[in-house]
Amino acid sequence: MAYKHVLAAVDLSEESAQVLDKARAQADQAGAKLSVVSVVKPLTQVYGGIDVAPLAGSAVSFEEQAIEQAEKQLRELAARYGVAAEDAHAILGAPAHDIRELAGQLGVDLIVIGTHGRHGLGLLLGSTASAVLHGVERDVLAVRVHFDD
Repeated sequence: MAYKHVLAAVDLSEESAQVLDKARAQADQAGAKLSVVSVVKPLTQVYGGIDVAPLAGSAVSFEEQAIEQAEKQLRELAARYGVAAEDAHAILGAPAHDIRELAGQLGVDLIVIGTHGRHGLGLLLGSTASAVLHGVERDVLAVRVHFDD
């Protein structure tokens, strides 16, 4: 089966290049379109047990700044891999859910995502990569990310 549309899911860390290298190779091999996504978690997800209600105004401002920064970084990263700005998606939300959701909206047939394997569920995949697999209706390529420690 030749893929027609590949979606690389990255976290904008230095290791994102490893995921994009594999995604670009898969897309080029199949003659497929390549899109890229990065999902920024809302402040309430990052600090789950803390009451952020007193910070409501500043939380929104922080999230707006975070998504603006992610959009800028993602467009720059995507451009290095020949991905058009309109195919670079920075989203505020829940990573696994929103990656699956975007893949469905775009008609993607392969999701490429990094896995770190450092702790917990990460011993096999990584929490986001593992969560993307649950309920996904398309192929997923998990790329073992190597860290320069």
